[in-house]
Amino acid sequence: MTRTLVFGGARSGKSAYAERLASDSGKEVLYLATAQAGDGEMATRIAHHRAQRPHGWPTVEEPLRLGTVLLQHAQPGRLLLVDCLTLWLTNLMFSSGETYPDVGDIVLPELFHSERAHFLYTLAELEHGGCDIVLVSNEVGMGIVPYGAISRCFTDEAGRLNQAVAATCERAVFVAAGLPLYLKGGPC
Repeated sequence: MTRTLVFGGARSGKSAYAERLASDSGKEVLYLATAQAGDGEMATRIAHHRAQRPHGWPTVEEPLRLGTVLLQHAQPGRLLLVDCLTLWLTNLMFSSGETYPDVGDIVLPELFHSERAHFLYTLAELEHGGCDIVLVSNEVGMGIVPYGAISRCFTDEAGRLNQAVAATCERAVFVAAGLPLYLKGGPC
């Protein structure tokens, strides 16, 4: 079993790279999508991703319970492709229709904490499952400090999640301009 984190900025080529890893694995691929079409622009992005991936890959759409879905679908000889962790994080942050102040302390919902902990525990425990996992995430902390408390909170939480996932994974690949930079482990 190999766990791989593929991360980079918006439109960096990270999803395409992750899909190439999945295709080249020779394993049965199951695509785990976390996006929700909350508006027309996001619906267009989701449609674009669907059109680009191979038609033979079954897709499971799960916006919140990622750890549970990993457990349900992990099987020897299979590769799980999760796209994307930062959308999943956003879904958890706003899971109950929360509104957050522009300034001040942010209190995230209990579901955020419990699902994040369950996902990280599951990711570590699947080491023995014989199932490869490729996880796609955004790197959002390389620019200026965002304006607004919830934006700063999201950036902090995304950075913490990427660090925790990278620590668990055997391989971490940063993608920029479609080019992979291997930060942990070697080329796939």
